[in-house]
Amino acid sequence: MTRNVFKILTVTLLAGSLGQAALSVPAYAGGRISFNLAPANAEDADLFSTGLRVYSLYRDLKNADIRQLGRGNAAGIAQNGSGNLGFIQQRGNGHSATLRQNGNNNAYGIFQYGRNTETDVVQDGDNGIGATFSYGW
Repeated sequence: MTRNVFKILTVTLLAGSLGQAALSVPAYAGGRISFNLAPANAEDADLFSTGLRVYSLYRDLKNADIRQLGRGNAAGIAQNGSGNLGFIQQRGNGHSATLRQNGNNNAYGIFQYGRNTETDVVQDGDNGIGATFSYGW
């Protein structure tokens, strides 16, 4: 008898959870997540800048570089000053990114993956460092 009660309870719980899963459809299927990295002090800024510059050497990137793999992507970099490093890497479809660097010795990297992400960054002044990572679905 307890075995039958256990089976009935198991089937009821399973059927109830499947029904709930079928009814819970997301209201919006697309989206994105993005985070920015910016050093909080001069020591961290030097380390971060060195990391970006080593990465650019490893990838054979020059002062400004855009690399895209996918369809419908758009990107642009504008630099005023000297010693600036900026790069945009996009993998996937429908990305958009701009980077404007005004000043000297700025370094910034934008990395976009998935689809339909948008990032616009402006660096004004000297020695600005940072990176943005975005993923869209």
